[in-house]
Amino acid sequence: MSTDTERVDGETETSPSFLSTWEEWYHVPVIGVVMLFMFWVRTQSYDRFGMEDGVPSLAAVDSWYHWRTVQWTAENYPRTMPYEIWTGFPTGEYVGQFGTLFDQIIVTIAMIVGLGDPSPETLYTVSLLAVPAMAALVAIPVFYMGRRLGRTIGGIASVILLALAPGQFLSRTVTGQLQHHVAEVLFMAIAVLAMMVALRVAERERPIYELVADGDWDALRTPTIYSALAGIALSLYVWVWPAGVVLIGIFGVFFAVQLCLDYVRGVSPDHVAFVGAVSFGITAVATLLLMERPEFGSPSNFGLLQPATAALVAVGCVFMAWLARQWDGREIDRQYYPAAIGGLIVAAFGVMWLVLPDLYSTLIGNLTGRLLPIDPSATTLTIQEAQPPADFTAHVFNEFGAAFYTMLVGLGLLIARPFLGREYRTEYTLVIVWSLFLTSMAATQVRFSYYLLLAVAVVNAVVVAETLRFLDFDASVTDGIDSLRGVEAYQVIVLVMVVLLLFAPLLPPVAAAGTTAWDRGGAAQPHHSSTAWEPSNQWLAENTPEPGDWGGADNASELDYYGTYDYPEDGDFDYPVGSYGVLSWWDYGHLITVQGERIPHSNPFQQNARSSSAFLTADSEERSELILDAIAAGESPRDHTNEQLEAMIAENEDAHEEIRYVMIDHEMAGGKFAAITQWTGPEYAHYTTPEDFEPGEQIDRDEVAERFAHVPYDDTTLSRLYFDDAAGMENYRLVHENDEDMAGFVSYAIVDADTDRVLLDENGEPEVFVNRMVTPQVQQELALLQQHPQYEHVDVEIFDQREGPAVKTYERVEGATITGSADVSDHEEATVTAVVELESGADRGTFDYVQEAELDESGEFELTVPYATNDELGVEDGYTNSAVEATEEYTVTVTAPAADDDGFEVYEGETAVPETAVVAGENVDVTLEEVAFEDSEAADDEEEGETDDANETDDGTDGEAVDPIGDQDATGENGEDEAAAGSVAAEAAG
Repeated sequence: MSTDTERVDGETETSPSFLSTWEEWYHVPVIGVVMLFMFWVRTQSYDRFGMEDGVPSLAAVDSWYHWRTVQWTAENYPRTMPYEIWTGFPTGEYVGQFGTLFDQIIVTIAMIVGLGDPSPETLYTVSLLAVPAMAALVAIPVFYMGRRLGRTIGGIASVILLALAPGQFLSRTVTGQLQHHVAEVLFMAIAVLAMMVALRVAERERPIYELVADGDWDALRTPTIYSALAGIALSLYVWVWPAGVVLIGIFGVFFAVQLCLDYVRGVSPDHVAFVGAVSFGITAVATLLLMERPEFGSPSNFGLLQPATAALVAVGCVFMAWLARQWDGREIDRQYYPAAIGGLIVAAFGVMWLVLPDLYSTLIGNLTGRLLPIDPSATTLTIQEAQPPADFTAHVFNEFGAAFYTMLVGLGLLIARPFLGREYRTEYTLVIVWSLFLTSMAATQVRFSYYLLLAVAVVNAVVVAETLRFLDFDASVTDGIDSLRGVEAYQVIVLVMVVLLLFAPLLPPVAAAGTTAWDRGGAAQPHHSSTAWEPSNQWLAENTPEPGDWGGADNASELDYYGTYDYPEDGDFDYPVGSYGVLSWWDYGHLITVQGERIPHSNPFQQNARSSSAFLTADSEERSELILDAIAAGESPRDHTNEQLEAMIAENEDAHEEIRYVMIDHEMAGGKFAAITQWTGPEYAHYTTPEDFEPGEQIDRDEVAERFAHVPYDDTTLSRLYFDDAAGMENYRLVHENDEDMAGFVSYAIVDADTDRVLLDENGEPEVFVNRMVTPQVQQELALLQQHPQYEHVDVEIFDQREGPAVKTYERVEGATITGSADVSDHEEATVTAVVELESGADRGTFDYVQEAELDESGEFELTVPYATNDELGVEDGYTNSAVEATEEYTVTVTAPAADDDGFEVYEGETAVPETAVVAGENVDVTLEEVAFEDSEAADDEEEGETDDANETDDGTDGEAVDPIGDQDATGENGEDEAAAGSVAAEAAG
């Protein structure tokens, strides 16, 4: 470094020149500016995520549960939630990856800001800003990793790429995304950087076994300290995300590869083995202290998996170093050493399969589910973020521009270093192995692109540094200015091309409008499902008894919302009498817990998703009731027969933990139904195809409406509750309807205009789609099919249109049984109908509930109804304040053919049904009187009018058509598999 001297007051001072000082520190202001840019990009939409009346606005379903764990931690600081009883009814759930270091960091900051007692508003503000702040902090470890690979200029290039990337990392780190993903990325970057430094120190200090045996801690102090720091950094990463055990596995592969490389090329493997033994020994101990469930289970839980895996890697490093010494002692050719290690690893997995099958299955499941795109389960594929990219090439370009491909060039340059006679560091192998695994993870699940960004940013530092080296540009500022004087045209051209290749695809005008980082950061919105469900959940919180108080049990005090509950030994919390659960699809469990402060059966942990699917797809009320009773009995109904379910229930007849409410929404009825069927089967096509359809069968255009007027989907509990208002059902009454976000539904067939027949897919199934929610995607598909010249050979045959509210809430009741009799001539042909008009409490006004029965041989009848004609019970009694109320008494009608086959005999009467009878399952008598009809045509008209009323209820509309292509308010979320519009429609959608 050059210096300038000058004489001041008779003394000579030596000071660095400005350029030298700038060269040493210029990266600091640059990184600061980049971090400020990253924070600004992610907080542009801050004003959209306000808190009203204590209710937050958040941008993802998991954010809601983190808000729950943040609040809980603030109430119980510094502890985190050991066991959650406010989800997963009737057992509760260990929540694993929620309530970890991420939440504790947020609450700790809030405690400081709030002087030990932060208000909900302070807690929420810190939560909103902490995520963008953590994202900006990622720039620091990324810079230092980049600088280790490509000097200071390479590190700066790395953080600029990090800041400009518009993909998964950005979308998951904007304001409102209160999720641990940002902490995962931050602490993974720190852990990898710490390991890089520890490996470099070990290369320099050369720790070996003899130094350990002699206790020469002066020689071992430095590598021990840095190795321990690497172990601590790795432990913090696992503390943030227990499933971060994948990084332990990645590091384990690296150590196996590097120890083999070192031994084969004549370098003592002790140096690297020392780092592995110390760092993973620390990690094993630290994660053992975090353990909350002493079992090998889900990698998302703090159990034995994390310390066991770390201990295996630590022992493996020591063993490989020991084996290398034994190898030398027996003078075996070193070239065979890697093969021996590979064979031993395979053998170890074989022993594990026999001795520790739980550990083996967990490791293999983690390998195939997170690390390698091999065989994801069908149920995993129902999670949008866990799906593999449909087109990986297009996906990585959208995420990183051309930087992904220049990263591959950078990896090639690292691999080529020893072949070019250049220095090769152990940390280069680590970066190569880590980058390849992150690429595989991104190909396995879409969400893991937020990890891959780290590798893309860091490895491109190599490309930048090697480009400058090739162009003979000195990286130092002072010498670099001198070298610019002799620059040639080709050098400028190459440099400009590299810069454009790295950054241009992420910037206008190359990047499409709305796809840059600042565009996407500014477009962040609250999660629309949480917005749509908020009124229904608020109603639930205010108009249903607190869990524990059902039926006046007065046990709510035993279920403190912020209480501490130890993990039950059998994993089944014993809820007090008066507790109850709410059944919905798993997507909405966290919203029910946090917005409604009620206990959902299934949740986004995918707990109880199978039993929820079984209920929603049940093809009769009898089966749906058996499923709910089996759930209360502690069973998990799947493909059991009704007889098997009855046996399960009989064995646990004293169970008191009931599912009392069912909540369904437009997305479950439309796009998400395909995902719901994945859990229990049969496949989605079964529900949308007529039962008498034979694969390959041709259906004419004019047969579509008739053939598809009734499909198995219409018999499912989900359809009967959402579209039919539970007409004909005995145990479910609508108690609230949220119509603030109405949705349109359309059923249509794709017809070959040349043959006028429905197109068939590759499996011979008709290209017919039932009850697709009208989203912008569906609108686009339909518009393309109907208007685009390329598809003139097909046409859309729309045969049904419906409209429905955002959310419907049903209460499960015993039902009141209306009994009576009628003296008619023909008992076998007689029909009994009970009708009551109900006020929905929503914009659609009134609708009719219709129940039917038959007369027995003595002329008597029984029919069970779920709606009361008064509202005598409320929350103070331990029951529901229903928003849906009867406007009149039940009208009960018996109609039978007259004895002389001329006209009809009609008996009619009215009766009130008390709410106590509906709740307790009591009988209500009705007296019928004969009504004279002049002829049978009048009776036919009466029956036709009732049918029309029932059909109007079935449609859930007031007769207005839904325009599937016009302007719609319903936006729908593609959060789960939406029924694809077939090969033709998918192609038309582009």
